[in-house]
Amino acid sequence: MKYFRGTSLLLALLLVGVSPGFAQMQSTLMQKQQQSVMGGFGLTFIDGEPYYLFNIAPELAFGKFGVGLDVNLRMGKNGKLRAEDWDQGYDYLRMIRYLRYGTKKELIYVRLGVLDYSRLGHGSIIYNYRNSASYDLRKFGMEFDLDFEKFGFESVLSDFGAGGVFGLRGYARPLKFTSAGAIPIIGGFEVGITYAADFNENANKTWGAGDSLGMLTAASDGGSLGVFGFDFGLPLLSLPTINSTLYFDYAKISGFGSGSALGLDLNFSGLGVLGIGAKYERRWNGDKYQPAYFDALYEKERYLPIDTTRFYSKAQLLSGVASSEGYYGEILISILGRFNIVGGYQSPVGVRNQGMLHLEFDPGDAIPGIILSAGYDKKYIGKVFKLDNNSLFFVNFGYKPIPFIFVSTMYIWTFTEDKDANGNVIGYKSQKRIEPKIGFVITF
Repeated sequence: MKYFRGTSLLLALLLVGVSPGFAQMQSTLMQKQQQSVMGGFGLTFIDGEPYYLFNIAPELAFGKFGVGLDVNLRMGKNGKLRAEDWDQGYDYLRMIRYLRYGTKKELIYVRLGVLDYSRLGHGSIIYNYRNSASYDLRKFGMEFDLDFEKFGFESVLSDFGAGGVFGLRGYARPLKFTSAGAIPIIGGFEVGITYAADFNENANKTWGAGDSLGMLTAASDGGSLGVFGFDFGLPLLSLPTINSTLYFDYAKISGFGSGSALGLDLNFSGLGVLGIGAKYERRWNGDKYQPAYFDALYEKERYLPIDTTRFYSKAQLLSGVASSEGYYGEILISILGRFNIVGGYQSPVGVRNQGMLHLEFDPGDAIPGIILSAGYDKKYIGKVFKLDNNSLFFVNFGYKPIPFIFVSTMYIWTFTEDKDANGNVIGYKSQKRIEPKIGFVITF
């Protein structure tokens, strides 16, 4: 199976938080006691090939519990279902887009299924990680967090079906174990330790000594690739409507380099109506080190076959990274938990075409009768809005002629595996999908 379901993605985001900053704000507005069932008929054009589409995607929330399904039946001109959608038993499990309980920073948070924008801690190791950047490559993973106020942990597992990314961050607020825990500011001091690793067989595959062509026969296989880190956080403000944290992170990629970051984040939630999140981070990156190693495009970059005899990999890329200073900035604006704008950008200082951009826009139902949402991730930025092999993008636009019927068109730019006649993966290619649809949405 393969793709990226834009409409369901945005509905899911409204239930579980659209970004790391949003998750930290803990807006109770995101916990709406609202159920909806969306479905429709239409066409899907996958790289120019048309498929008739039937889709049903219920989103249900009961207190802290939420569930989202995404069932897509695509039929080709030959009258048969698209084979790539149902060629593995695992594909049937992927009809469950997510199951979740709670939200980030609550006592218990669990999410099973598609992971849209996962992160641990302040994001120096795992940031905006997506286990399913395209529908055809969709996986069934997990986020599981416990926060007991004095201590807790965060965790990410990319895939129950195969070896992949696993991350665990344990943290403690040591002064909470003493009477000093009641002292403003220093009482909330937090220290965390993180370990994340990729157990995929290609996670640490690099070129052999003296090899400048990337020959598979000369490849050096280092096994899994791990990243260790620690962090400190000091809450400068902790009020019902505003909170701010000063933090320091350090991370070391096993067998490669290390780096550190000093940052400040600020979250404001005014009267349950307006939410604003902002973050700025200064980074010091050593040789052979990349911050936020597990990011939105990691699943594509992990291992890139050039052809049947040569390859490239993210681990190989690390070998040529020189030390640098960098920065990261993020801002989120949310109105009533429905109208959401997110923007984030990170880049080394003075190095061209190495920035990474993350954008989201979802006005919810703020524009009567209009359906509009968009998301964009781009890495190694040269021209910001030029779609290429380092881009993920979707936009969904439509209108409602009557309250429960909609007419929409979705455009998605993502990637999928490129296979030879024997089914061997020989690389990745961009995939363009256009999906006009007439459907219904019932909210109750």
